Amino acid sequence: MSMHGFVNPPIVRGSTVLFESTAAMADRKNLKYSYGLAGTPTTKVLEDQLSELEGAHGTALVPSGLAAVTLPLLAFASAGDHVLVVDSVYSPTRRFCHQVLKRMNVTVEYYDPYIGGAIADLMRPETSVVFLEAPGSNTFEIQDVRAICDAAVAGGAVTMLDNTWATPLHFRPLDHGADMSIHALTKYPGGHSDLLMGSVSANRKTWDQLLKTQTALGINANPDDVSLVLRGMKTLGVRLRQHEKVALELAKWLETRDDVRSVLHPALPSFTDHEAFKRQFSGSSGLFSFVLDGDAMAATRFLDALTIFGLGYSWGGHESLAVLVDLSDRTIAAGPETGPLIRLQIGLEDAEDLQADLERGFEAAMG
Repeated sequence: MSMHGFVNPPIVRGSTVLFESTAAMADRKNLKYSYGLAGTPTTKVLEDQLSELEGAHGTALVPSGLAAVTLPLLAFASAGDHVLVVDSVYSPTRRFCHQVLKRMNVTVEYYDPYIGGAIADLMRPETSVVFLEAPGSNTFEIQDVRAICDAAVAGGAVTMLDNTWATPLHFRPLDHGADMSIHALTKYPGGHSDLLMGSVSANRKTWDQLLKTQTALGINANPDDVSLVLRGMKTLGVRLRQHEKVALELAKWLETRDDVRSVLHPALPSFTDHEAFKRQFSGSSGLFSFVLDGDAMAATRFLDALTIFGLGYSWGGHESLAVLVDLSDRTIAAGPETGPLIRLQIGLEDAEDLQADLERGFEAAMG
């Protein structure tokens, strides 16, 4: 797109696209832009950026991270199919499976995140999709992505992985055998908690079917929000390094406390899956969890005493957040049972201030 010397791409909004002739209208399938639902020059810039970062053939932009989960599932799961989903998956993904795929007569089976190549034993002739998330949501289990994807592809299924935690700066699923990489651009690429957006980056094998489904569903991203993500992408690397640095610093400090049972952070040498993390990921981000030594009431007192950490969902923005994790929907990957699990999103505030805020929480938790 010509930008006439401006460093940022212009925001192109639009629904109607005018054609030069009736012949051009008849040939619109071969034109880059024919209607707003197919995107604009603004959305194309972000799609190309993400495809390059992911090593993908194409990228589809959608209005939310959850839409980025549901689009590829709808694209590749049909009535009568069997779908395998990691049990440590983002809970709204599980809700979609229960409420929508089940109604479509799709059988969903959840698998152990540590299954590795043995997932071949769960494959059926009708298995169409294997859905991964790395690390696992809230509990951060690290799967052997290559082994799972190779077994899935050998069994005739397509593979898709929710890569929101690591971003393509720290992990590229397609390099590890996945067909599609899913992101909630709401999180680190947006970076400022002021938009909703998702993306699916696909390899050549799966791109056409993904794009056809997106077109049939009539969903795309708003160019104004795309411009905000484009802005966020310019500072993604700098911000992610700060999120990573402070989160790891606080995770190591939490490990030293007697009122913390365990810390679930893949980059910690003490974490169960640390070696698997090092083999596959080049870095970490600002989201991790810890198990409080106490009961649910102690966790409530801890959270209510925080003044810098906000109590809220989502993550990846400039502000730090905390939330009590509910793992009751798990069937296999139950997670720690030694106390309440608290998830922290480490924002861009000073580490000393965040530590002092957590100390206030621990003091309140003691009652």
